[in-house]
Amino acid sequence: MRRFHYAVILLGTACINFSPSLSFADEPEALIKDGKLFGELRHRYEFVDQDGIANDANANTVRANLGFETGNFKGFKGQIETQLVQHLADEHFNDLHNGKTTFPTVADADVIQLNQVWVSYAGIPDTEIKVGRQALNWDNQRFIGTVGWRQNDQTFDAATIKNSSIKNLVLEYSYIGNVNRIFVGPTPPDDLNSVSHIVHGTYKFADFLNLTGYGYWLDFDNGASLSNRTYGARLTGEAPLGKDWSFFYEAEAATQSDYGHNTASYDEPYYLIAPGIKGHGFTFQLGYEELSGDGTNAFQTPLATLHKFNGWADKFLTTPAAGLEDAYISAAYKVSGLNNILDGVTLNAVYHDFDGDESGDFGSEIDLSAGKSFTLPESGQPFKNIDLLVKYADYDGEDLPFTDTQKFWFQIGTKF
Repeated sequence: MRRFHYAVILLGTACINFSPSLSFADEPEALIKDGKLFGELRHRYEFVDQDGIANDANANTVRANLGFETGNFKGFKGQIETQLVQHLADEHFNDLHNGKTTFPTVADADVIQLNQVWVSYAGIPDTEIKVGRQALNWDNQRFIGTVGWRQNDQTFDAATIKNSSIKNLVLEYSYIGNVNRIFVGPTPPDDLNSVSHIVHGTYKFADFLNLTGYGYWLDFDNGASLSNRTYGARLTGEAPLGKDWSFFYEAEAATQSDYGHNTASYDEPYYLIAPGIKGHGFTFQLGYEELSGDGTNAFQTPLATLHKFNGWADKFLTTPAAGLEDAYISAAYKVSGLNNILDGVTLNAVYHDFDGDESGDFGSEIDLSAGKSFTLPESGQPFKNIDLLVKYADYDGEDLPFTDTQKFWFQIGTKF
């Protein structure tokens, strides 16, 4: 952490001494006058039935975020955000902190914390520098993300530089001094003491071809087994198919090895291919993702928004030592042309088939969801929408240690 604080001081000093001829507010009052309050309220009920655990989990939790983002003053801007997570009623779930080990895990422990606090500077042409506790969501969040599904965000004490001075090219670098995880700790640890570096660049050749290259050097002194070095490339794009339909795709390859405090020795690849089509409110996609393993060590993504990947039942938050192959198919439809209640409802269905990298049947999963955002009338209140979501996950395990698991969620939330 000391090295991170030194980096903050150096970057801040450099920004103050730089005086470009860009147009920003000249009065410090603009920081408050042009600033804005923001916040979020989100309640979730989560039910979990997992074979091999005596009781079912019934978790009622709420999260409340409240923050303020300043206006611009000579290129400077700042933000502060607090976050509260609190269970309602009895704790009939294991939050990994309350000792309720006869219940399945719902990793939403009570906490009140400083979620984000950062200062940014945009006074250098085509460049933004941000220093402090911040959200980082890179690409599809497969490697770095805020874990937005859980009630407690994952944020990063980091220094980030973003530059877009070359047409169609965005270059980014982050130094991460600490990872503020979704856990309360001490086991799993709520913080990862980090000396980590991220290099990321995206070039847009055309709508149908975006090329991203990246390198992640992650080193944690209190999470040695999570430390790794990853290099990779990612292709994304979209192209029209006639008047009403379009084709889109993701393709990615990476290689990962041990790094820093990690005493293991491994070198494993990662592959993703996921083409799809969409039109008339429908989206269809096929996908294949492989995180390789050698039976002892496997390709891991410890800072990812893991709930987005390999099934909503969260059975593969850690890649098995034998690796993981996930072949999946998804379909979505946004309802339109019916009535005011149903129009705008988004329906999703996903089927996953899981196998080991070399051998082993790791089961299958069906995921279903329905959600809609309802616009609220403007009557002097700050809230614009009410967001409703219902989700269900049914994981069918085949070989031990993978156990059958069913999960159900109901969520309601609003932002201002």
